[in-house]
Amino acid sequence: MSCRYLKGGSWGMRGGLSFEKVNSTQPTASHTAPPTASPVPDNFCTFKPLSSVEAEEERLILESIAWPETPPLPAPFPLNQTSDPAHSTFIILPGGVGDKRHVGDQLEVMIKMYDFQGNPKKSGGDAIVARLHNRALEAGVAGRVVDHLNGSYSAVFPLLWEGSVTLVHSSEAITVLRRLNREHPDRTILKSLFRSGSVSESTICNICLRQTNQPQCNYTDLRTGDPWFCYKPKELSCDTRMNHMNGGMYKLNLLKNIKELCRSHFNHEQPMDSLGSGKSGLSGYYYQGVWRPLGGTKVHQFNNSSAISQCLKGKVVHMYGDSTVRQWFEYLDASLPGPFMIWDNAKNILVKFHLHGPPLSISVHIPTSELRYIANEIDDVVGGTNTVVIFGIWAHLTPFPMQFYIRRLYGIRRAVIRLLNRAPDTLVVIRTPNLRGTNPYIFTFNDWYAIQQDKVVRAVFKGLNVQLVDAWEMVLAHHLPHYIHPPPPIIRNMVNIILSHMCPQ
Repeated sequence: MSCRYLKGGSWGMRGGLSFEKVNSTQPTASHTAPPTASPVPDNFCTFKPLSSVEAEEERLILESIAWPETPPLPAPFPLNQTSDPAHSTFIILPGGVGDKRHVGDQLEVMIKMYDFQGNPKKSGGDAIVARLHNRALEAGVAGRVVDHLNGSYSAVFPLLWEGSVTLVHSSEAITVLRRLNREHPDRTILKSLFRSGSVSESTICNICLRQTNQPQCNYTDLRTGDPWFCYKPKELSCDTRMNHMNGGMYKLNLLKNIKELCRSHFNHEQPMDSLGSGKSGLSGYYYQGVWRPLGGTKVHQFNNSSAISQCLKGKVVHMYGDSTVRQWFEYLDASLPGPFMIWDNAKNILVKFHLHGPPLSISVHIPTSELRYIANEIDDVVGGTNTVVIFGIWAHLTPFPMQFYIRRLYGIRRAVIRLLNRAPDTLVVIRTPNLRGTNPYIFTFNDWYAIQQDKVVRAVFKGLNVQLVDAWEMVLAHHLPHYIHPPPPIIRNMVNIILSHMCPQ
């Protein structure tokens, strides 16, 4: 099952401008207030208290990412009243000299959404992203989408190349996705194995568990305060917990809530010229397959193992996070081999990777001794001029309320501040979330959740002496299909950014 619509159409012979699932649609009018930090409706999931300063900051962050409300969905909901791209239309607004556009102009597209009956939508909230790309030049750039909250949207681009357009995702589906995160944060089934002698038992674990007659084991981290609970085994004690593992299933009965909301498509063609040059106004763009940032550190190309090892010489690099950070480690590992730790004594190089703490939805069984939180790991780093700390955390936390994610980032931020206070010359690099593409469990892991996380990461670490690798924009702007693990050409560009921060000259 997929919520991704067909891609199509082109402006010019070689380009591609596409509107796809989810973006930080910027409302131009006021809308409903965001959820507060109170427990979810059935009160089985609460959050650790924050200081007054952090509580106010959290309120502002939640307000900044609040999504436009859609009308209440009656049961059963008439699907023919949902957004239907096949009926929807868009026009390219007048611009350029003599209404003839050239590269370097600003392109604005006005989109009007209709439902399956051909009636105009009167509310906003559809999730949209936009990109302009040219395959022949291996070029691409993201656009900005504005939600006018009345069924119409604007997409604004720097017109760098020819393009085509495609649109994806309905506001009604987002209403359901938002409710699922609020009411069913336990819909991803995670477990732990308990064992003592010949007796073993597995139980369900999560950041919060529904109250039953079965007692719970509290594994909340004593240093960070990050919550984790398991139902207590019937015959074993809480201290016999051996590992963390995926439960092997999701609560698939929830799938029926949205699978019918994900359907249909539209595309349109409109020719444009491709002369001149321009700037994107965003974080960067691709040209000839190379990411060109707009401002900040100049990105150099480290095209062979010799260049990479020369940059890493004398460095200690700590990588923490999920498999999207591990991709960077594996890229370096291809040049400097080592199983989750690269050690080159002659060149004094140490690069290591460690998975972040739960929740983790992965197939392997992780011993409890390996369940470490990023904040604790950073607190154990001495730091200094030749030390690099790299982390990214997002993909495994998408099914949970945003307050939980914010609190996890707050703990990491405190650790980063402590690190920079004791060793100001330490380089800290943060990976943002990215589009993850279609997924059969779209109700659990969804691009709309990821865009919210992307905005939160930027807000939480704003103003600190850290460097962001804009994975969101680098994946969106590229012509390759979206996937939770970006393909090698994108990873190469990401690693070049990191190495350029480490070795700017």
